[in-house]
Amino acid sequence: MEKPVALVTGASRGFGFALAEALAATHHVVAVARTVGALEELDDRIQAAGGAATLAPMDITKPDAMAQLCRSVHDRWGGAALWCHTAIHAAPLSPADHVAAKDWARSVEVNVTAMGHLVPYISALIGQSGRAVFFDDPDVAGAKFFGAYGATKAAQMAFARSWAAETVRIGPKVHIATPRPMATATRARFFPGEDRAALADPATEARRLLDGILATPA
Repeated sequence: MEKPVALVTGASRGFGFALAEALAATHHVVAVARTVGALEELDDRIQAAGGAATLAPMDITKPDAMAQLCRSVHDRWGGAALWCHTAIHAAPLSPADHVAAKDWARSVEVNVTAMGHLVPYISALIGQSGRAVFFDDPDVAGAKFFGAYGATKAAQMAFARSWAAETVRIGPKVHIATPRPMATATRARFFPGEDRAALADPATEARRLLDGILATPA
């Protein structure tokens, strides 16, 4: 019997990489990210553990590319059972009145605007019986120097919560998870003096959250 398909957007590094690797034990992973080399490293690790992945090196902000990906997944497997969205643009820390225009534009494009085509396309792909999972970062919303990232991440989560409320009765099941602080490269950039030994391991946190999410009724 074929494994169910899990789509992971933002799978090339950090928590997305860990989620994709963990999911490969029970799913065929479709790994989406812009960085080809990192996706190939993920594929090597998944294959070494006996799993299988399909690599999709593309930019989630391109509606036509994402539409083609969803069509390809539908044509090959008939759909997907799970979507985990971890793709994010984490703009450099900056006072609100010094945010670079390019960083603001990219933050809005990746963290907010992309949701406008990703959710409709992937909702059709996973259907009423599927699951979608988003990952909150509530401590940064409104925190000093996090204006671009905090504001756009909060907007993304508001969109996801609206979708979750709308689909309670009809599906798909939309989960909002909050990972513990993890030892990722992004967090090291945001909190350079932090004791990383006190942070959660991304692989351990991925397994913990997935165990809880997949154990709940769809």
